[in-house]
Amino acid sequence: MGRAFEYRKERKMKRWGQMAKVFTKIGREIALAVKEGGPDPENNPKLRMAIQNAKVANMPKKNVEAAIQRATSKDAEDLQEVIYEGYGPHGIAFIIETLTDNPTRTVANIRFYFSRSNGSLGTSGSVSFMFDRQGEFIVDAEGLDMEELELELIDGGAEEIEVNEDQIYIYTAFEDFGNMQAKLEELGIEVKEASLQRFANASKQLDDPDQIAEIENLIDKFEDDDDVQKVFHSMEI
Repeated sequence: MGRAFEYRKERKMKRWGQMAKVFTKIGREIALAVKEGGPDPENNPKLRMAIQNAKVANMPKKNVEAAIQRATSKDAEDLQEVIYEGYGPHGIAFIIETLTDNPTRTVANIRFYFSRSNGSLGTSGSVSFMFDRQGEFIVDAEGLDMEELELELIDGGAEEIEVNEDQIYIYTAFEDFGNMQAKLEELGIEVKEASLQRFANASKQLDDPDQIAEIENLIDKFEDDDDVQKVFHSMEI
């Protein structure tokens, strides 16, 4: 669990440093959720989670409402989920999840970032086998009886449970993400944040500060792109 927690913490600290871009990315998450399940959060679990994540990021309510409204308009973006895989410098594997209305533009940008960093864009499946995809839920620990709750969470599909800094981190298999969401709703537990993550099953340690800086610079390039939603890599944190 330590590996997953530290990986997540490192990525979140970077992500929260650029709130304007965070709002853009969450807005696109909301738009895709509306496209797939409609604009009513009561009947759209994916939209409920996107709205909750917007609250965690302190995204203003008016921005959330505007994103839902845009997604239901005639001029709504035709967003597609596209995943890119490749290698950065020093053999570090990358998976980049995107939401785009122009895949031609997006793949050109992703290829450019890789090539300028002495990396290479790979084909589908070229590195995905090196990552485990898991659901992640974060809830407040206050007022919860962990002994009783643990059994309920396991029943909902929890594979790992970690209490850290007064919060509970729950990890599920990818296919149990929806089951856990339903279980937490059934228990009346408010989810602070929910997402699908990818954790490298064989991370690579870099000891040279210059090499680490090269990888961090590449991560920043990806995350600065409005089409990129999430960046996963195999560098050990």
